[in-house]
Amino acid sequence: MGIVGLNEDAVSTWITGLGVGALAPLSYERIGTGQSNLTFAVRDSGGGRWVLRRPPLGKLLASAHDVEREYRILSALQGTGVPVPKMLGLTKDPEITDAPLAFMSYVDGLVIDDEAAAEPLTPERRRAIGLALPKALASIHRVDLESAGLLDLASAKPYAGRQLKRWTTQWEQSKVHDLPDVDALAERLSRNIPLQRETTLVHGDFHLSNVITAPDDGRVVAVLDWELCTLGDPLADLGGLLAYWPQRSDGVRGPFMASTLEGFPTRDELVDVYVHETKRDVSAVGFWHVLALWKLAIIAEGVLRRTIDDPRNRAERGGPTAELIDGIVRRAVATADEVGLR
Repeated sequence: MGIVGLNEDAVSTWITGLGVGALAPLSYERIGTGQSNLTFAVRDSGGGRWVLRRPPLGKLLASAHDVEREYRILSALQGTGVPVPKMLGLTKDPEITDAPLAFMSYVDGLVIDDEAAAEPLTPERRRAIGLALPKALASIHRVDLESAGLLDLASAKPYAGRQLKRWTTQWEQSKVHDLPDVDALAERLSRNIPLQRETTLVHGDFHLSNVITAPDDGRVVAVLDWELCTLGDPLADLGGLLAYWPQRSDGVRGPFMASTLEGFPTRDELVDVYVHETKRDVSAVGFWHVLALWKLAIIAEGVLRRTIDDPRNRAERGGPTAELIDGIVRRAVATADEVGLR
């Protein structure tokens, strides 16, 4: 049985012709728990390993899952100090594929995409991994946009307003069930937009599951999943990291629970490391934490919609449920109350 979403013979011919040393026959395997762009491990007969990315199957929302754009960003980041895989090839040839395919190097290391992946680690290793994340985030925010050729990546308009407009539209187009709190949160966020003091590269989806860490010291050796990357307020990424970083003291279940295990730093410690690395004023990070939780709920709803519309998009471990999405929204409301968004 072939891999859904790949014309294996045509793709193999393309890859072996790229000059990267791939030896036929090639094999493909869907990897990762990602529910958005599909990721495949590629292996050849000589033991070589690579990674292939393509958009999800079925009907997509406008501007979502842009593999070509992601490839451009990753190509621009080569040599900037941001840890990313090496880009090796891009094709949208209809003779090969029905959607753009990005081909890249394989980066060896550990991806903590669930609690099971973190459980065998010592508390010291977990702490080292956690503290490495804001350092990697700081490297993204240090990128010189002009020298990297990324000044035209996105609008120069204030980022928070762009985000609220974009994700409100995504919510209207993808929602499966009514959640009045999503609309109420959008209004609260709109009333509390902080002044944007600078514009940097923003990853847009930076969290524990989207990095590869070194097996020896826990440093980040690759940042993955750049499809939401844009230009904007760097605190948006820090707020996003906090949204994906539940603590045991939160007392609620949800996705991405690995960070509740012993050893992982607290959200406050992540912020402290980021401040140490960047010297930025992070007083507005509460707003971005709430916005990221709100956006996470909308993203999860979109994934739920895609799996309902086309079950082939479902990852091996399933996907978000209405109950899970309700829980994220409750966390967003509680966080908005805590940080004083009225």
